[in-house]
Amino acid sequence: MDAIVIAAGEGTRMRPLTDRRPKPLLPVGRTTLVQRIMDQCLGPVDRFVLVVGYRSEAIREQVGATHRGIPVEYVEQSEPRGTAHAIGRAGDLVDRRCLALNGDVLVDDDIVETLAAAGGTAMAVREVPDPENYGVVETDGDRVTGLVEKPSAPASSLINAGLYAFEPSIFDAIERIGASPRGEYELTDAIGREIEAGNEVRAVEHDGTWLDVGRPWELLTATEQVLGKLGSSEEDQPGGVNGEFAIGDTITGGVGPTDDTEDAGERRIDGTVEADVHLDGPVVVEDGARVRSGTYVEGPVVMREDADVGPNAYVRGATVVGPSARIGNAVEVKNSILFAGATVGHLSYVGDSILGRDVNFGAGTTVANLRHDDESVRTTVNGERVDTGRRKFGVVVADDAKTGIDTSLNAGVQLSTAARTGPSETVLRDK
Repeated sequence: MDAIVIAAGEGTRMRPLTDRRPKPLLPVGRTTLVQRIMDQCLGPVDRFVLVVGYRSEAIREQVGATHRGIPVEYVEQSEPRGTAHAIGRAGDLVDRRCLALNGDVLVDDDIVETLAAAGGTAMAVREVPDPENYGVVETDGDRVTGLVEKPSAPASSLINAGLYAFEPSIFDAIERIGASPRGEYELTDAIGREIEAGNEVRAVEHDGTWLDVGRPWELLTATEQVLGKLGSSEEDQPGGVNGEFAIGDTITGGVGPTDDTEDAGERRIDGTVEADVHLDGPVVVEDGARVRSGTYVEGPVVMREDADVGPNAYVRGATVVGPSARIGNAVEVKNSILFAGATVGHLSYVGDSILGRDVNFGAGTTVANLRHDDESVRTTVNGERVDTGRRKFGVVVADDAKTGIDTSLNAGVQLSTAARTGPSETVLRDK
């Protein structure tokens, strides 16, 4: 079957991280959001149709003409006019049963496989404690009888999880709907048309991982969940007690399981680990990466290709050190994401933060990630201050930003694309 993957959005709530990239290309674990959902379709799918829009050339370049040997075709959604409009753009290519998936959600593999095997039209649903914030699904047994967007008095606690299997009749239904009050063509309206026409729509309950990765701290949460599946047993951690390599050894070449996905539960060393390095728990060191002497790593941690860490660094929590990223001498990085080419200079601390591509933190840069009153950290989303719900949350730094030496960054601060701070500057507000 085909898989239509919606990857057209900018992700305005993810700014400033999406100033230069579409949200589906944000990194999660060892891949991107959109490529991860494509990986989960490999069993039942023999063609991908990607709906692209904002900075579509970046997605075309990143994904290419095939994904793991499966052909990829592209259709353009030139302006954001809703999910139904996005899927409708694929109507000229798809004439058989298909999956339809958002390219920016984090889910378990089993829900994709279950939808593919369900037969007919099916949609993933899940129970949540606050259904009034979502599209609510009304059911009779496993049959969908109605959908209501963000009702004030929800008829059920089941919500639409944004994952579907459709018969080709969905494209006719999309053509028959009009724009919603917010000016978009809603997929829920098209599904309603299917129900009105007597076409059965099945509800497939999903109680596993489901995360709509819409705001910066949710990218941290997604990374925590993905990396949390690394190192599930002692057998996955070769090399002695706690997975510690012998002092004085330099480790190069493949060590551990050869599965190339972050879900494998693994310790994989394809790069170089110098003498006197301690690796505790699940750690991935990709080809070309180097972990220098005296560094202590507490997994789950992934060091992407050509990353350079240490000497004498401390890396812990669910951390991804991106391709060609650099962590210098006597630096601590905790539960953070460093995009490709990001550099954290010596004697710095980065906690619960996201550093964009080619960010450069000057020596002694310190990130605050905890409020003194122990309240959850607030940050800016679309110009409004928003509660992240996280007790610990550091900073969001866009591509090419640079800090001067001894800069202090307050919890929840955002630095915009190519922002600069001076030596010893204290940053309490977004810049």
